[in-house]
Amino acid sequence: MELQGAFLAADTLFPDATLDEIRATAASRNPALFDRERNLLVMSFHSIVVRAPACAILVDSCVGNDKPRPNNPHWHQRKGPYLDDLAAAGLAPEDIDIVMCTHLHADHVGWNTRLRNGKWTPTFPNAQYLFAKTEIEHWQEVLANSAPGEINHGSWADSVAPILDSGQAMLVSTNHEVADGVALLPAPGHTPGNVIVKLEQQGERAYLTGDVIHHPIQVERPEWSSCFCQDPEESARTRLETLSTVARDNAWLLPAHFPTPTAARVGRAADGFQLAW
Repeated sequence: MELQGAFLAADTLFPDATLDEIRATAASRNPALFDRERNLLVMSFHSIVVRAPACAILVDSCVGNDKPRPNNPHWHQRKGPYLDDLAAAGLAPEDIDIVMCTHLHADHVGWNTRLRNGKWTPTFPNAQYLFAKTEIEHWQEVLANSAPGEINHGSWADSVAPILDSGQAMLVSTNHEVADGVALLPAPGHTPGNVIVKLEQQGERAYLTGDVIHHPIQVERPEWSSCFCQDPEESARTRLETLSTVARDNAWLLPAHFPTPTAARVGRAADGFQLAW
């Protein structure tokens, strides 16, 4: 985990909801999920490591250290213990075989690179970095018509382009088998090339959903898309389909920003869905 806390105003993240509607949700009454005094959402920024039989896969590489993010004080020029925490889990950067970014927002690509001798270099020297081709092409088109520093906090230049330049990137379809029991599923809406990572082993399933779902409140209210979703209507459809699938499969749900313990089950409720931690 890189960051966790009450960072973001609830009615900022969910522009289609009123504060009264947000405070009426069950999740908002859980202090581990919502700060009711300040109306702030408790969120986490973390990577998930998948130890597949033949490889170690790191999903979503968070914010990163030393990255210039002046518009976000929580992210700007961080000096966090991310690599030390990875080592505590028994993994050095050299042990990661695959890095998979569910999409290319700044808080999902940061540790793709680290600063060495004034140059952004791949953090995981032996890894193949998987990017959805649709996602790469989308941001290339956006960047062609924008100033680089205006897009995704400038993260393309310091966290994506160096991987493309290094030759470690592999562009894949949004339907792609990563390894035995590990597959990508298309999940558009948040971004055009957004993907979910599906894990399956011995009848158990888990869905690493990235930003399809930002906060537990959206399990109750899947129609509320975040202010960061490029296509809010498509994002809502994807979220509803994802929740239906996770509930049907009795699978684990592992979004990119749920606070500890991160993983949850999803069950049907009279008026939609509910979480079981």
